[in-house]
Amino acid sequence: MSVDQASWEAAVRHLFEDAYPYDATGPRRHENWVLDVIALMARAVPDPRGWNGIDDPVESPDYDGSPTFPFAVHPPEYIAQRLREIDRASAENLLLALTDDCCTLSNLKRFTESEEELRAMARTILARYGDEATYHTNVNRPGTVPGTLDFTTPHWGYSPLSDFYSEDYGLIVVSDTEVGMFWNFSDY
Repeated sequence: MSVDQASWEAAVRHLFEDAYPYDATGPRRHENWVLDVIALMARAVPDPRGWNGIDDPVESPDYDGSPTFPFAVHPPEYIAQRLREIDRASAENLLLALTDDCCTLSNLKRFTESEEELRAMARTILARYGDEATYHTNVNRPGTVPGTLDFTTPHWGYSPLSDFYSEDYGLIVVSDTEVGMFWNFSDY
């Protein structure tokens, strides 16, 4: 499935408009792609295709001018140990769970579209990165099969990358040429 800019941007905007997201894509320049994630977190690289993501934290009254806000500055090893690889189906579910607080698929009830229409939008987002992409998250909601997430369990956790918000969780998509980051923040 190929995807064009208008379809991709519309899917990102629609799915995450009510969340508090940081959704960005940058070039993959390193074998150790965590270095590319750090560049994304610092807003140090542009989208290689010029496509628009969403950066709500930079519009926040809490924004302190730091290029990494609200992410904390950490070395690559710290970030790498907080991420685990998941399969594509779990990545699709995670994108849908990131549409609001609490990282749950019950967030889909607020949309007027059917679940299948929302899943098509998530597949549109993932299609940008190709079939060989890998998916990584800081969410701990392990399924019965290694590399999967189970959204039927009420128990979940995450390994934060922010020192500012009480919840931060997301998805990192890694292809041979790009790294995408889809993150949501909330405070309780």
